This record gives sequence, structure tokens and C-alpha cells, in this order.
Amino acid sequence: MRIANHDDRAVLVTGDSGAEQGIDIATASDGRFGPDLVSVYDRWSELADWAASFDVSSADISPIDRARLGAPSPRPRQVFAVGLNYDEHAAESGFESPTHLPPVFTKYVSSFSGPDTTVVIPENGAVDWEVELVAIIGREATDIAESDAWDHVARLTVGQDISERITQTRGPAPQFGLGKSFPGFSPQGPWLVTPDELADRDDLELGCTIDGEDMQKGRTRELIFSVSQLVATLSRNVTLYPGDVIFTGTPSGVGAGRDPKRFLAPGERLDSWISGIGELHQTFVSATSQEASS
Repeated sequence: MRIANHDDRAVLVTGDSGAEQGIDIATASDGRFGPDLVSVYDRWSELADWAASFDVSSADISPIDRARLGAPSPRPRQVFAVGLNYDEHAAESGFESPTHLPPVFTKYVSSFSGPDTTVVIPENGAVDWEVELVAIIGREATDIAESDAWDHVARLTVGQDISERITQTRGPAPQFGLGKSFPGFSPQGPWLVTPDELADRDDLELGCTIDGEDMQKGRTRELIFSVSQLVATLSRNVTLYPGDVIFTGTPSGVGAGRDPKRFLAPGERLDSWISGIGELHQTFVSATSQEASS
């Protein structure tokens, strides 16, 4: 079952890649669920049961316009971003791989967007890319076992942890949350995919290109802390709520880890993907050109 945020309404997604269509959940369920995704998360188990038995052939189906897709969990109570969760990325960043708990920071919800967007590069900024698997919580979780963690994950989606490295690393202490939360710096989507739709939920290819040139490519089996480990570990420190968003970390190949360093420039296009889930497409513009056009 795939679910999307289409014009801030929850829709079931049907159809093949490139020809997806949507079924409005509130309409199809006679108002039992929805209309938005925020309200749906609080009743995720009920929704999953309903969707499993729903007769798609009897529903009104409409084309999905990707330009109208928003973040699959648009207003979470909590957002967790995990750093240094691939060995090669930790090495290119100049750190040893974490052994007990990876660095965890937040991305602010004002940076959330849908899958196809135009992103403004802050003036004099050094803007980097970090493709990531994103897990959305579906059931409240407190101090759960790793063996139970996947039962608390509602769906998976694609995310980009876009990062402005100057703000992120400016002293006297790093500002990870601010450097990674400029407007449009957290695109996600295009939809949510249930783990059981994937051949192996713990081994997905992810990567990104800039204007067609490969920048990152990896597999989620290479995560130091798997999705289930992250969910269980976080739940021992905080309570996880339905709709909470977890960016699980990025593989190697970021711009700051290259020699020479390489950052995004106005006019470039960043395409990101995860096998079995979907793609993101971001185009970058300068702050001055954005001001001139507004």
C-alpha cells in the first residue's frame, strides 16, 4: 500500500511508475479516515486494516500531479536526523564510525517540502546533498525491543538532508539543525511505501545525481545502525509518536567529503532515488535570482 500527501489530503496510490493515480481516502472511507495525513497517523493500524480490504475497482480514481505532492508526514511532532551512519561517510567526514549511538540532531519542519521543488541557495552558502532513507513512525513507541521496532514503522519514503555547510559548522558550537533547515532543505516523497512491499526492507539501493552525474550510491544494508536499531534506540531516550520522521543517514559521496570540495550551484538539478520507493527532483536557484523573480 502506497499513500501520498496530495494537496494536503491523504490518498491511496495505484498504478505503475510514471502513471500513478490517487484515491482520496476520506471520500473512499465515507469520512472514517482523513482528510489529511496528520489525522490518519493517529489511527494508522485501523487505516492499514481498512486499506487491505478496500476494493480499489469501486473507487473514484484521479491522476496524481507530482507538483501538488507534499511531504508524506507534513507536521510531525518530532524529526530525528541521524549522522555518520555509514562507515564510508563517517570516514569522508573525518570521524570514526559510531559504535554505541550515532549523532542525532533535528531538522525543523519549516524546511519540509514535497518531492519536486525549486530550492534557494542561501547567499554565500555552501549547499551539499545527502540522500537518505526516511522512516515514519506509525505507533507510539517507548523503550521497545529491536525485534518489535518494524511493527512501529508505518511507512518508508525518500528524503534529502540538504545541508548548508558554513552555517552547520560555524562555531563556537556547530549548528546542525539550522544549517540543515533552510526553506526546502528537507524534500521527501514521493509517497509512503509499506515495508512489506519491498523485496528486502533492509537492503535498498539509494543514490543521487547532479545533472546526470553520479554523486552517491549505496545500499541500506550498509547502515551501521539499521532502521530497527535506530527506532529501538531512540525509543529508549524519548517517546516516538505516530507521524514522527526519522532521517536514517547518508552514504558516502557528499560534496564536503570530496577533494576539492564540491557544492551545489544555481541552475543545477539534483535527482535522488531509493529502489522500490521513488524519486525526488530538486532544482537550485540563487537568492538574488529568486528575489528578482518575486
